[in-house]
Amino acid sequence: MRKLLIFLFIVLTFQNSSAEPNNLETKDFFYIGTMQSHNNDFTLYFKTRGKAVLARGEEFNYITDYPQDLYIYDHITKSDESLISYEWFPSSAKQIIENYDFPVFPEDFAYYLLKDNNTLIMVSAIKNINANLVFDISKRNLKKYDKKNKLNFIISSVAKKCGYLSLEEKYNCYYYKPLISNNLIN
Repeated sequence: MRKLLIFLFIVLTFQNSSAEPNNLETKDFFYIGTMQSHNNDFTLYFKTRGKAVLARGEEFNYITDYPQDLYIYDHITKSDESLISYEWFPSSAKQIIENYDFPVFPEDFAYYLLKDNNTLIMVSAIKNINANLVFDISKRNLKKYDKKNKLNFIISSVAKKCGYLSLEEKYNCYYYKPLISNNLIN
């Protein structure tokens, strides 16, 4: 959390410098609370839960008053459902993440939706986790991010993926802003 807050402080402090445009806002660097898919078929958003969660922390136990789950809204069927929730995510992530004995929650990550509209790269925003995660939306499968894939994280707010999508395509670089929870910046 400190790294994220320091980054936001630096970005917001220097937005008034003469070399930068004066109209930069936090939304220019992150999708806060909601993100549209690349093909506009669905929207990912955080939904606040009604009850608090007590969790064991690194230094002390803490209570999350208004925890948030990640939901998906399908624009075709006009329905929504929970995608990543507190019910299953902490236990599944604990099995994947090595050398970290504390719970992690859906709102602890920045989510990068790749061009395939099916893959979410999850980068830890506030925990001392040495692993990134990948979530397959269609299969509802969570696994550790394979570092063989070329995805560079720039200043922990923008991801860049360069390469060929197919043999007929030109070499392209795509930049992705992450989806973060409102709770990360509050």
